[in-house]
Amino acid sequence: MTNETLELLRKKASMLPKTPGVYIMKNQLNKVIYVGKSRSLRDRVSQYFHLSSDANIKTVRMVMQIYDFETIFCDTEIEALVLENIKIKQYAPKYNILLKDSKSYPYIKLTLNEEYPRLTMVRKRSADGAKYFGPYSSASVVYSIIETLEKAFRLPTCKRRFPADIGKERPCIYKQLNRCVAPCDSTIGQEEFYKIMKCASDVLRGNIKESIDNLSIQMQEYADAEKYESAARCRDQIEALKKLQSKQKVVGSPDDEYDIITTYSDDVSTCISVFYIRSGAIMDSDNYVFGAYEIANEGNGYEHMSNFIADLYIKMEFVPKEIYLGFEFDKDELELVEEYLKELSGHSVSIKIPQKGNMKKLCEMITKNSIEQTKIRKKEIEKDTKVLSKLAQLLSLDSIPTRIEAYDISNLGNEHITAGMIVYEEGKFLKSDYRVLKMKEQNCADDYLAMQSAIKRRLLHLNDATGSFSKTPDLILLDGGKTHVSVIKKLFEDMNISIPVYGMVKDEHHKTRTLITENEEISIAKEQSVFLLVYKIQEEVHRFSVSKMDTSKRKTLKKYFLEDIDGIGPKKARAVMHHFKTVDAVKKASIEELTSVKGITKKDAEKIFNYIRGKMHENNNRHS
Repeated sequence: MTNETLELLRKKASMLPKTPGVYIMKNQLNKVIYVGKSRSLRDRVSQYFHLSSDANIKTVRMVMQIYDFETIFCDTEIEALVLENIKIKQYAPKYNILLKDSKSYPYIKLTLNEEYPRLTMVRKRSADGAKYFGPYSSASVVYSIIETLEKAFRLPTCKRRFPADIGKERPCIYKQLNRCVAPCDSTIGQEEFYKIMKCASDVLRGNIKESIDNLSIQMQEYADAEKYESAARCRDQIEALKKLQSKQKVVGSPDDEYDIITTYSDDVSTCISVFYIRSGAIMDSDNYVFGAYEIANEGNGYEHMSNFIADLYIKMEFVPKEIYLGFEFDKDELELVEEYLKELSGHSVSIKIPQKGNMKKLCEMITKNSIEQTKIRKKEIEKDTKVLSKLAQLLSLDSIPTRIEAYDISNLGNEHITAGMIVYEEGKFLKSDYRVLKMKEQNCADDYLAMQSAIKRRLLHLNDATGSFSKTPDLILLDGGKTHVSVIKKLFEDMNISIPVYGMVKDEHHKTRTLITENEEISIAKEQSVFLLVYKIQEEVHRFSVSKMDTSKRKTLKKYFLEDIDGIGPKKARAVMHHFKTVDAVKKASIEELTSVKGITKKDAEKIFNYIRGKMHENNNRHS
């Protein structure tokens, strides 16, 4: 930023009104790099162009890239907060902290409205009479909890549905191993099974003690009635729950339900920690680690956190009545977020910043977690920087590559030609930026032309204002040899683009051997860390492209299988496959089962049934 530009920006900011609104900062390429909101646009925007000497380094870095800005006026601060959230999602600016859109919070669903309740993982709550617990930070946490409950209460893990499947098949080996109460052979009745699931509900609410008390009462009742097998089941479940209880960290009374949010930043990264307290115990936690560019401690009172908190609870679809913060927060900003969350949830929400007592100590404990997470991230970045520095030296690059894109072509003859693109950025595979490019051109059966077509399509998006394709890679790696590199370098010349490109060559055992240019091979064997990085990238891009090609192939096979039948078009074929899931299931279906598919008449079902039987008859004759 030149002094002339700075003065122009100062003058433009001074002309803004003191009204609520959203400001959008842009760089010289007209790309949005930061979005913010304020109750007074003139005061807030002007601050950026009068930074003090102790200003945050990330903020200074961002301001130095501002070439222009635009503003949107709002009637209220809540309107500005909502609009800020929308604009951040729209532009995904480099310097904003941003929850990924792919993040959806899972729940545990307990179907207590059924005769034989089940535990499942779902992504959405519904008004269907079932009980929902959560949200949890990830699907892995949900599956871990369900698995713990299945082991503690010896719940069925099979796909059988009760009572419909009772007595239809012999019990599986889990009954013999004493790992399942086996409702499939009436070992346990509906009433006793329901009681077990009610205990599971108590555990999910965080009240293990209540569940143990209830089981103890049931055990005594079964013993008095001389139902010793049922009493023994209760005893085993009590022991399992006591072990689980010993691992649970209790931080409050059984009625406590609240969230705690803390944050810590250094020059390398930022971690925002969210701990979820339910029934007085830490039910779950989540750590959001942001990179070196994302601003997470800018402005007085952590204004940036307003958007983070709003976005967090929009995605979680659940807002507790109390939220505690382990950092300072502007009073007016706090009231704004409270009002927004009240509108979002339909109940009052209190956000507090404890200054003393046990809650203050708990916030300090969780802040230490944030600090540890940033330390871990810093070590990872330092380690990754060393590896990338060695890679840059080996390849004689002008700078350390922070964004590496790798490409691979997979095909099945002249069909299902697929280019897979993966991204390695800031020390990890950035799966949100992975892309699959399907080749429709007939001449792309040639791997070289397919690679050229794929990368050309990708690079045409470099001038996009937003999105992952707008980011210029520092290094491109191809799963191929000299000719692949030569073809892509020629493409770069034609497009007037300068990006280093190298091929990843495998040996006779199909293992990574070396990197290659048009004229020479560059050995990476002696640099073990570089070798492992390139190996991981090559394996990942190959896995990704093959999996996408295989998916494309399977979809086509499904389509051909049904659309070869006279009178069965794409819509009916999709309906049948969606209903039965697999080709094998369709082949086994009766006419009645086929007719149950929406949109399939009895005449259609007979055609499908007869066609399948005809094909099976042909195959039998061929093999006889």
